[in-house]
Amino acid sequence: MTAEVRAIPFWSDQEVEAAIPGTIEHLHARRVLAYPTETVYGFGCAVDYESVQELIRFKGRPPGKPFLLLIAGSEMLGRLDLHLTPAASRLAARFWPGPLTLVLPGGEKRVPSELRGPEGGIAVRWTPHPATSRLIRAYGDPITSTSANKPGSPPATSAGEILAQWTAAAAGGRLRVLDGGQLTSSAPSTVVDCTAQQPRVIRPGAVASSALREVVPDLIGEAS
Repeated sequence: MTAEVRAIPFWSDQEVEAAIPGTIEHLHARRVLAYPTETVYGFGCAVDYESVQELIRFKGRPPGKPFLLLIAGSEMLGRLDLHLTPAASRLAARFWPGPLTLVLPGGEKRVPSELRGPEGGIAVRWTPHPATSRLIRAYGDPITSTSANKPGSPPATSAGEILAQWTAAAAGGRLRVLDGGQLTSSAPSTVVDCTAQQPRVIRPGAVASSALREVVPDLIGEAS
């Protein structure tokens, strides 16, 4: 593998700090980033129209299937005018940072419409991955997130899998890959729609419904 298509080391504290300036520059250039999360590797970009369009083209994402946002602090919600409903506030207090994605109302003037799901909200997760969380804090704004894989292929659990499938994009600078090591395959985040009066599970995942109902007893649907 040539030097042009090697991933950026993103494991130790020193590696993470060294990778952050170039990664922020890459995001400002409206290019696609691959990074580790608490579940699998993700693709993401900045939260602006041009960046989101580039990610849609890169991933080959079908219309009507939005990306979620990763944050590293609740103050990032306010900057995008996203609102924590009472139920969402209780769930966030209990499970964030963690593998729980909340679909929140708001953001009409701050978030591209392509990120809005059929429920009318924006999906958000506070990632507990230490390196990626550090990056987002340094960047100062949320980044988008979708699984790093081609349609029909399983999500990548290593940087090598991504480079093998997107060699040309990485070599040409369109894609920057952060190598956080081999990830253990795990359940995706549980997704709860908090835009209506009653919160509703719309994707089962890592957080069980029994745990969710300890916080919001009127939860609709099953999370596992």
